[in-house]
Order: sequence, then structure tokens, then C-alpha cells
Amino acid sequence: MTIAAPVAAPTKRVLAEQAMRHSWFPVARIADLDTPQRATLLGEQLVVYRSGNGVVAVQSRRCPHRGADLSRGEVHEASIGCPYHGWEFGSANGVCTRVPSLPDQAKIPPKAAIKHYPVELRYGHVWTALEDPIRDPYDVDEWDDVELEWLAADPIDSAVGVGVSVENFRDVAHFPFVHKVSMGPTPEVVEPLNVTRDGLTVWMDRPLNAGTGEWAEDGNCMMRYRCAAPGFASITYNYEKLGKRVVAGFPSPVAYDRVKIFWGVANEVGFKGQSLEENLRIEEMVYLEDIPIVEHLDPKEIPWDAEIQEYSVPADLFTLNYRRAWGELMNRVRSDG
Repeated sequence: MTIAAPVAAPTKRVLAEQAMRHSWFPVARIADLDTPQRATLLGEQLVVYRSGNGVVAVQSRRCPHRGADLSRGEVHEASIGCPYHGWEFGSANGVCTRVPSLPDQAKIPPKAAIKHYPVELRYGHVWTALEDPIRDPYDVDEWDDVELEWLAADPIDSAVGVGVSVENFRDVAHFPFVHKVSMGPTPEVVEPLNVTRDGLTVWMDRPLNAGTGEWAEDGNCMMRYRCAAPGFASITYNYEKLGKRVVAGFPSPVAYDRVKIFWGVANEVGFKGQSLEENLRIEEMVYLEDIPIVEHLDPKEIPWDAEIQEYSVPADLFTLNYRRAWGELMNRVRSDG
């Protein structure tokens, strides 16, 4: 009698990759949809476009006829056309709707189609999920009663994974070393952090002492830091006399250990401080100060399987809770698997 070998439990890295395939990520800016956009999400080659009838579609980029790149094709009223032979695929479902070389369109190959993905339009970006989502799209409680005007920034490439990117966004101990220009001198000692986690979401309130850096113009305020597993991070700046402004980052995994950081800023309608364009300039300065440091981190993604030893201190409380949120997301994959 042959006894089957036991099946090894998936590693945490495998669960992390699966969890990301079942989560929402941005793949394009809404403002760029005048022409088809190329995107790569966890190795999947995608095209993102708005058809003539207003439907925003995220679909496979490869034409199944002879492999042409559909992002180079022509957008029609309810389809996208291949630049090579003109085959058209419906923006509503990806099914082939026309083959120009066929005199009888009833003879279109019945299985001719491109993969079609779900779409959400949020925060100035087009979002999708490669497989059935195990979490809802990101909602932010502190924005519920605020009318925000968004400005989507130019995406930034970064040679690290989603987890490392979000941890960098939410880490506060690196400010005096990395952000000397944008933030000016800041204390090296981090005060006790008051961090709350509820499921996949983590948040923290912390005062901003504007100091002498680029942030100084609008003065002091209270900040609400928020992140959610796998790929959402925001700061809401609440100025008592000026109103609210926001910066939010959404690292989208091109591969497991490489992201395209989609991000943007928003001002409350009627905000009395700096303009959207000036706030974007300041926040971009912060991002660009981070990139040359973060891209040399080792490893390029959180060592989920403890393959590399790390040590933590109280200043890491926010990021440690983000890792716990990730663990809950992985458990959802494990439960569904």
C-alpha cells in the first residue's frame, strides 16, 4: 500500500501572494484614460481604458488571436480593437464582438475572449482585483462627511514589496534621518504611540509640529495616520482653522518584491491652506526622499517566514500592528483555501 506524503502547509510568503491576488490595487489614474493604459499587477499584463460609452475596463492585454498588445489598439463605443488585425473585445465582458476578416460575424470563434476584471473608481484611480476579493475596497471613516477634491500624482516605481512600502509610509522613527529637508529638524526620540487596530485597519492620532521644514507653511495640526492590509496608507491633516487635507499612497505590486506607488493628495472643498498643487509638491518631496533609502533595504519584502532576523522597539508599534493586520488577511486566504 502506498501512503501519500503529507501536503506541506503553504508558507506565509505564498499566503501573502495569494492574499494580494484577492485584494484591490490601483492600476491607472482616472485622468489618463483618454488613451489605453498599460499595467502590470503581480505579473499579469493588463490594459485599462474607458470605452466610448463611458465603461471603464480592466482586461488582459494580450490579444488571443496572434498576441498583439491591446494597449496599442483603438477604443470603440463598447469595445477595444486589436492594433494588428482589428479584432474587437467588449468593454463589458471581454468577449470578442467583431473579427473584420470574417464575412459572417456569426462565425467568430466561440471561446475568443480576453480576461475581464472587476473595476472600482476611487481616490482618482482605477482599482481592480485579479481574483475574487477577500476584502472590501478601502473606505476611510474620517472622510465620510468631508467633500474632498483629489489630485492624482505621477506614480513612482520602487524596488520593494507592498508591505515594506506601507511600513515606510507609516514609520515615524525615520523622519529625522531621511526627511531633513521636507520636515526640518525633528526629535529622534519617539513618544509612546497610541495605536489602534480593528481587523485589517490600523490607525493612530499624532500631532504635527510643523517646525521649519516645507510643511511649516500651514502650521500645526492633528494627523490621523491610517493603513490597511495589504496596500493602503493615508494621513489626514486636520487644521483647526483651515480644514482638512489628505495624502494617500497605494503601492501596487508589479511583482512580489516591486511596486508602482500610485498616490495622490486631496483638499477639503473650501480648504484655506495651501493649494492642491502645492500640497502635492511637498508630499512628493517626502516620497522622493524615501525612495533611495528604501530601495536598498534587505530583504525587499517583509520576512514573513522569519528567514531574516529583525528586532523591534516601541517606535515600531504602528508597523507591527500593520503586520498583524496582514496576518488576519492571510488567515482569510487559508480559510478559503
